Amino acid sequence: MKVTLALPKGRLFEESVDLLIGKGIIKERIEEGRKLIIEKDKLKIILAKPFDVPVYVEEGVADIGIVGRDVLLEKKPKVYEFGDLGIGRCKIVVAGKENDKEKYKISPYIRVATKYPNLTKSFFEKKNVKAGIIHLNGSVELAPILGLSDFIVDLVQTGKTLRENNLIIIEEISESTGVLIGNRVSFIAKRELIVDIIRKIFSI
Repeated sequence: MKVTLALPKGRLFEESVDLLIGKGIIKERIEEGRKLIIEKDKLKIILAKPFDVPVYVEEGVADIGIVGRDVLLEKKPKVYEFGDLGIGRCKIVVAGKENDKEKYKISPYIRVATKYPNLTKSFFEKKNVKAGIIHLNGSVELAPILGLSDFIVDLVQTGKTLRENNLIIIEEISESTGVLIGNRVSFIAKRELIVDIIRKIFSI
C-alpha cells in the first residue's frame, strides 16, 4: 500500500522537495517537468497546480498534500490540517498606488482585483467595506495600472514585482506558509503510513 502525495508546482515545489529529502521521506530529488505522476520510494506523487492540491486531497485522489495557507483560506476545503511546515513564507496583502492610500482609508466603495475572490470578499466584509471583486488568474498587478481596479489582493514574497510596477503594500491580511493536509477517509484507511510521514516531517 502506498500513500499518494499531492505536491504544488511553482512557488512551493522546490522547498517541498527539500523538506521531503531532508526528512528522509524520499531519497532522490524529483524535478518539476511534464511528468505529473511519479512513483518514488513508498510514495505516489502527483504534481498539481497549487489551487488543485486541496481538491485532490478533499476528493481522496491524494491521501495527503502540501499547500499554501493562502489556498486554504481561499478554498476552505474539508481536509485535516496536520501542521505548518514553515516553508514558502509569504504575505497576503492589499496593494495599490502610493497616491491611493488615502482613498483606501476613506472610500465607501473600492474595486479590487485578485486571484482570491472568496478570501478578499470575507476580508472586506469584516471591515464593513463594500468591495467590487474582479477575479483574475494572471498578473493582477496590471489591474490598477490599467484602471481595471483601485487595488489588488495578492501573495507577496519579496515585494519586487510590486515595486517594479510602482505599487506598494497598503495593508497586510495574513501570513502564508506551506501546510500539510490530509484526506479524512485516508487518515483512517492508511493511518499507520500517514502517521509515520507526519512524525518524520514534524520530527515527533
